[in-house]
Amino acid sequence: MYIFAKIFMIFFNMKIHREGFIIILITLLLSTGLILFVHHVCQYQWQFFAVATVSLGIISMLLWFFRNPNRFMSVLDCNVVIAPADGKIVAIEEVEENEYFNDKRILVSIFMSPLDVHVNRYPVSGNVSYVKYHPGEHMVAWHPKSSLLNERSTVVIKTYDKHEILVRQIAGAVARRIVTYPKVGDEVLQGADLGFIKFGSRVDLFLPVDVKIKVKVDQISIGNQTEIATFY
Repeated sequence: MYIFAKIFMIFFNMKIHREGFIIILITLLLSTGLILFVHHVCQYQWQFFAVATVSLGIISMLLWFFRNPNRFMSVLDCNVVIAPADGKIVAIEEVEENEYFNDKRILVSIFMSPLDVHVNRYPVSGNVSYVKYHPGEHMVAWHPKSSLLNERSTVVIKTYDKHEILVRQIAGAVARRIVTYPKVGDEVLQGADLGFIKFGSRVDLFLPVDVKIKVKVDQISIGNQTEIATFY
């Protein structure tokens, strides 16, 4: 009973991200029409219940996928880089970043499964100095080359202390659309919505080499909560 109570509380206290409104509405209308059609046409009651159960399952999965939990930060900290996404940290390594910096950076990569919250958030406050979308392939998101070959969107934020952080949204094998909100020149707030990736993906952070990393590989990150690194 406790598990069912928790599920009930999650669903009925859940905020839905704006990127899911149209998809959920269309699915709800189509499901309702199909259920009514089956109810009037099919002679066996089990057919009606089967279609209704499948439709309810699909709608429930969409509600779960597009959930947008409230995660307010008590204090904004310009010296801390927070997690831009929920997921599992699959890589922490020094790499050569060749799209914007053209020098060595610390890469922290977060893989988001279809069950994770897929809202992407600003890891720092500051001004957006670079935004670029790249069409590409749809390899599995944990593939090492997905950061270079997959559909992706790159955002660079310059903090008020002049540190630059690159956030790269990467589509996976299932994901087919990346949504990125900022434009060059925007002033952005740590923890606010940066964008959304639909149905399985990855987010890479490229940080200065002198940051102090606060996480480990295989650790679970929580967007807007987990401290990824500090500048001092």
